[in-house]
Amino acid sequence: MNAAATRQSDVLIVGGGHNGLVCAAYLAAAGLTVTVLERRHVVGGAAVTEEFHPGFRNSVASYTVSLLNPKVIRDLDLHAHGLRVVEREMSNFLPTEDGRYLAAGGARTKQEVAKFSQKDADRLDAYGERLEVIADVLRDLVLQTPPNVVEGGWRTAIPELLRTARLGSKISKLDMGTRQELLSLFVTSAGDYLDGWFESAPIKALYGFDGVVGSYSSPYAQGTGYVLLHHCFGEVNGKKGTWGHAIGGMGAITQAMAKSAASRGVDIRVNAGVREIIVENGRAVGAVTEAGETFRTAAVVSNLNPKLLYTSLIDAAALPATFREHIAHWRCGSGTFRMNVALSELPDFSCLPGKQRATHHTAGIIIAPTLGYMERAYFDARTHGWSKQPIVEMLIPSTLDDSLAPAGQHVASLFCQHVAPQLPNGASWDDHREAVADLMIETVNAYAPNFKAAVLGRQIMSPLDLERTFGLVGGDIFHGALQLDQMFSARPMLGYGNYRGPLAGLYMCGSGTHPGGGVTGAPGHNAAHEIIGDFRKRTLKRA
Repeated sequence: MNAAATRQSDVLIVGGGHNGLVCAAYLAAAGLTVTVLERRHVVGGAAVTEEFHPGFRNSVASYTVSLLNPKVIRDLDLHAHGLRVVEREMSNFLPTEDGRYLAAGGARTKQEVAKFSQKDADRLDAYGERLEVIADVLRDLVLQTPPNVVEGGWRTAIPELLRTARLGSKISKLDMGTRQELLSLFVTSAGDYLDGWFESAPIKALYGFDGVVGSYSSPYAQGTGYVLLHHCFGEVNGKKGTWGHAIGGMGAITQAMAKSAASRGVDIRVNAGVREIIVENGRAVGAVTEAGETFRTAAVVSNLNPKLLYTSLIDAAALPATFREHIAHWRCGSGTFRMNVALSELPDFSCLPGKQRATHHTAGIIIAPTLGYMERAYFDARTHGWSKQPIVEMLIPSTLDDSLAPAGQHVASLFCQHVAPQLPNGASWDDHREAVADLMIETVNAYAPNFKAAVLGRQIMSPLDLERTFGLVGGDIFHGALQLDQMFSARPMLGYGNYRGPLAGLYMCGSGTHPGGGVTGAPGHNAAHEIIGDFRKRTLKRA
């Protein structure tokens, strides 16, 4: 490699997913020179929009908006760069096993729940208020670096003690009952938590879905209470707890982020996969691409799953032994099977007939009528590799966005669970993906009998496809399970919860850091804050 082929910048970001783009935009706004290297032909990571059937486009992996942080939207001026998010006209629609349905959203929810239990309807307000108080605490923590567990003297300990004191101050404002509930949500199951609030199956299933979405677990598994809570602290257009659609699909979000970053001078390179991180004298100093190009830098920032970064791109000999051992056991795998389908017409649900566009077609449509159904789906997958009766959330974004499909036709996103990240007995997903896709279509068809015949084309993403395409190890949409020992200061590991890696000059900004997965932009925001601080303290020196 000759010197002419070497390029320099203050910061090199590996991976052009949404957090990498957010981090880059903040760093460039602080006056740093930033280069982003993306392996694929387009930036955005799992938040991209692509044509999957002639004339039909849709979000490929990530598929709905709520968790994108409003501060990130404002600071990057994403609306000025083309982002437009619209709310669903109905939040959720859940067909039941007895031919009825639960429709949820706004004022109608209480009336709908009363069809199944007046007692549950009467408890809805208290449930929402309690969860909102807890969600507000978490919203305050999302854009803060967690206290880091450190070794050494008082000089390193004092800043972390101050962070801990600020966290304690927030929690101390909660009454004792709410503190206990917060603790319970972190350690209990979503199923047990909901059973304590409600008696009717549909409302527990509707809320319980948020406890398993993206998580390879039963709704009665410990830790799913937090997953439920994780999906409660989003907002759309200033309305808390709501979900929406980005016009143009999820790729519209990351394209707006890329435009924001580029307008600040960020050099974004696609088709530039990284082969290795360069380490010299215990310090990360750059990267070599798959094409052999060398980039030198003061700070290397990884937007990858921590397992992928530390087991594939860095020489094991450069990492501390205890760190290598922990990362080897970093738990990934979300039980997700993702599909897009092109439709000639809208689904005609047996419980609410009609092929003409209606409010329920804009909702998150949940095919999973009870918590027991969800639990069986998980244990089926553990035993057989996939559920006999899978959980499916279907969105039909073309009901809100006519840019995605030809006039009179539609696209649907199917987010399907549970499937085993690795199939039993050494079987390959390449041999079973089509059969499992057929099962997912049949599952929806059981509730909307015209669905199968309406499918014109489909795109399939098994866990293996998600890993190959987007680097989602085990198909894990969160870059690591959202469980207590992999959260907050322990994400990805105690001692490295402050976005800094085990090597000088190495940082992390992806969903494998606090606050975890979802299209939030928060890890990118927080990592940028720490990196800018290190440049200002001269811990990092500009290139």
